[in-house]
Amino acid sequence: MSFQEKKLSELAIAIPGATKLFREYDLDFCCGGANTLGFAAKVKNLNLAEIEQRLAALEQRQEPNEAKNWLQASYAEIINHIIERFHQRHREQLPELIFLAEKVENVHGDRADCPMGVSAVLKEIHADLSQHMQKEEQILFPMINAGQYAMARMPIQVMEHEHDDTGQQVEILKSLTDNLTPPRDACNTWRALYTGINEFIDDLMLHIHLENNILFPRVLSQA
Repeated sequence: MSFQEKKLSELAIAIPGATKLFREYDLDFCCGGANTLGFAAKVKNLNLAEIEQRLAALEQRQEPNEAKNWLQASYAEIINHIIERFHQRHREQLPELIFLAEKVENVHGDRADCPMGVSAVLKEIHADLSQHMQKEEQILFPMINAGQYAMARMPIQVMEHEHDDTGQQVEILKSLTDNLTPPRDACNTWRALYTGINEFIDDLMLHIHLENNILFPRVLSQA
C-alpha cells in the first residue's frame, strides 16, 4: 500500500507506532503534520519505500498505541492525560536538563565540540512552555470542558502558533548538539544531557500531536 500522498498527521493518528517511526526518521508529524509523507521524505532525502514498508508492517500488527484510542476518548479524559502525562513531565524534565547543560558548558566550554548555548535555549523553552501550559490549564482547557467550543477557537490558534515556535526551538537544540550525538569521549553528564533532551523531544512531539492532530480538530469541528 502507498502512503506517500497521506499527511504525516493522518498516518500518526491511524497507525499505532507511526509516531515512534517518524521520530526515528526525524519527520515532524506535529507542526509539520500537514505535509505528505512523500514530500517530507523527499525534503530529507529519505528512502520512501523503506518507510512505507515499515508503516505497512505496523498497520498489519495493529497493536494499541499507549493502550488508548484517543479519537474515542472524552475531552476530559484527553485533557487530564495531557496534564498528567505531559505537563507534569515537562515541569520535571526541563530544570534538570538546564542543570546538566550548564554543568557541561562550565566544565567543557574550552572544547570546540562543546554544545555552548544549549542551556540558554533550554531556559527559553522552559519559560515559554511554562507560560504555554499555564494558559492551557487556566484558559483553554476549562473552555473545552465547559463546552465553549466557539470561544476556544482563538486560544487554539494561539496554542498552535506557540507549538510552531517550540518546534523551531527544538531544531536549534538539534543543530547545537550535532543532532543529539555526543562525542566518543563525552562524559556521563554530557551523555545524560543528550539522552534527557531526546526523551524530552519524544514526549513533546507526542504532546503536540495529541493536541494539534486530535484534540484541537475535534473541538474546532464543534465550534
